[in-house]
This record gives sequence, structure tokens and C-alpha cells, in this order.
Amino acid sequence: MSETQEFTLTLTQESDYVFRIEFDDTAIPALHTDESAPLGNDTGPNPSRMLVAAVANCLSASLLFSLRKYKNNPGSIVTRAKARLERNEHKRLRVAHVDVAIELPEAAADYAQIERLLQQFEDFCVVTESVRQGVAVDVSVRDATGTLLHASGAA
Repeated sequence: MSETQEFTLTLTQESDYVFRIEFDDTAIPALHTDESAPLGNDTGPNPSRMLVAAVANCLSASLLFSLRKYKNNPGSIVTRAKARLERNEHKRLRVAHVDVAIELPEAAADYAQIERLLQQFEDFCVVTESVRQGVAVDVSVRDATGTLLHASGAA
């Protein structure tokens, strides 16, 4: 695999703050976005929600990859993400913090190499490791019993 990869997408304004996002040169269906009220009409996710969804999705996929790497066959992973927006020194809203909580469907003892894979899965996540350069991202992983298996933070 090349050390450099590129992809393109095209955004087209459809009305007010509604944009159609096309993922060029793919069969991926277009996605519609909109700003939250009162600016927009909430007819689609806004960019902040998409950023947080991308972080949570990438972490979930990275954990799944790591689990499978060690021959685990987990059931469905459930991930919840919470974002905090704050105003910066110029009074502009910014995504200041993302908290991601991942729940595994089985107890920790049911997974091979759980300690090892939990130490490395975040590093596989392209999005989170890119975003962490400007936004604090905390991650926790719990098993089906609610036991905290992993916790990390940007600080």
C-alpha cells in the first residue's frame, strides 16, 4: 500500500445550508447535510456531528479490526459519542472535546489477547489520531458486564 493516498468528494449546495456530498469515483450514495436550527433546518447531520460520527466510527472499526486480528469473533459493538462545543478566544464555536464510549458484547475473559489489542487499537484509527492534533478525544471500552477495560485521553 502506498504511503500516500488521496480521495475527492464534491459538495453542492441544494438550498440554504443543505449540501449534497458526493464521494467521487465511488458507488457510495450521496449524503445530505444541513446546519442545526436556527441557522438550518436539521434535515441532515451538520459537520460537527459528522466529525464526531467519523471519530466514533473509526474507533469502533479499529477495535473490531484488532479483535479479529487476534481471532476473536465479537458480536455487535455499540458505541456512543458525546461532543462538547465551546467558544474559542475569538468567540467562535469549536469542537473542544469528544468522549467515545465503546461497549463490547461479551465479558473481557471471552476475548483472546484483550489487553494487547486494547493497547493498540486506537493507533489504527486514522480519523481519531488526526483529530487529536486539535481536539481532545477520550476513549473508553467496556465489556458486556460494564467493566471498564480501557480508558485513554488526549491529556
